[in-house]
Amino acid sequence: MGTWRDGGGTLTVGTDTGVREVPLRIAASYRARARGLLGADGVDGALLITPCGSIHTFRMRFTIDVAYLDRKFEVIAVRTMKPGRLGLPRLRARHVVEAEAGAMEAWGLRPGARVRVSAAAAEVSPPAP
Repeated sequence: MGTWRDGGGTLTVGTDTGVREVPLRIAASYRARARGLLGADGVDGALLITPCGSIHTFRMRFTIDVAYLDRKFEVIAVRTMKPGRLGLPRLRARHVVEAEAGAMEAWGLRPGARVRVSAAAAEVSPPAP
């Protein structure tokens, strides 16, 4: 699939009413993954943490929505987590998308949906079936 790099991009969510593009920050290095949204007061768009199978919200300042994605960018589960919580590990999860609480419902992101990630340098999409 290629190498992931820290940076920006776009998360494309296909819904019943059309396609929604969301600004995305990509955290792929150890340092960026460890920091995540810690210390932030909010997030503009979403944060993709890769590789990642579980998260926590210790020392976070706001409630977040979390979507667990498999290798093909299919949504395994979507959860809302308050600060100070430990999320259950998802065995098939390869990526995690974080956003402010309520955002994923507004985007139409739910289990079974597929998303596409376009990084600033190159597009990363699931392999053809």
